[in-house]
Amino acid sequence: MSNEQKALLDIKKSIGTEIGEYSVDEFVSHHLEEIPATYWKANTGVETPTASQVVDLLVLRSKWDDEEVYDFTLPGDVTDYVICVKYDENGELEDIDMES
Repeated sequence: MSNEQKALLDIKKSIGTEIGEYSVDEFVSHHLEEIPATYWKANTGVETPTASQVVDLLVLRSKWDDEEVYDFTLPGDVTDYVICVKYDENGELEDIDMES
């Protein structure tokens, strides 16, 4: 499993948890309110996707070369927000944040 895949898995595992409350969960709820149902229908097949379906759409926007930090966002330039996944020097999950 690549580090990018690990980061996506950690995002998915954080849905509905304390670490995900102000990051992944907030990212999902914000975008479900702000992005038209037509976007969700075109990308997920449903007008109101689940949190897991939204996370499945995430694409890597950037990876910080000097650190193990990965920024994921929705495809199609529909948002300036990212979910930022940070790992410590041992590869252990340090934090997940929603940033703009």
